[in-house]
Amino acid sequence: MDDSIKRWTAKRKTALVIEIIQGKTTVSEASRSFDLTPSEIEGWVEDAKRSMENSLRANPLDIREQYEKQLRDLQEAYGEAMLELGARNKLQALLDTQDGT
Repeated sequence: MDDSIKRWTAKRKTALVIEIIQGKTTVSEASRSFDLTPSEIEGWVEDAKRSMENSLRANPLDIREQYEKQLRDLQEAYGEAMLELGARNKLQALLDTQDGT
């Protein structure tokens, strides 16, 4: 692939993801070569995996259903993170009151 890519089209992203899947390059090598963050490339790989899984389903979800499912999953993860944060804050408050006595 051309190291001087300025604009990452879907076609170019696909080519890079295929190279990664085929083992021709790694995320870290691509990150260095194309001045991209590893998380950006990993996001492309994850998007490709989701799309591939959906396209191989007997009854593929349409784009809207895919985004709604992804949104539900993210909302669930956010809710769990907020519960954990609240529990940690309560624990810290309890520890702080015990230290102060």
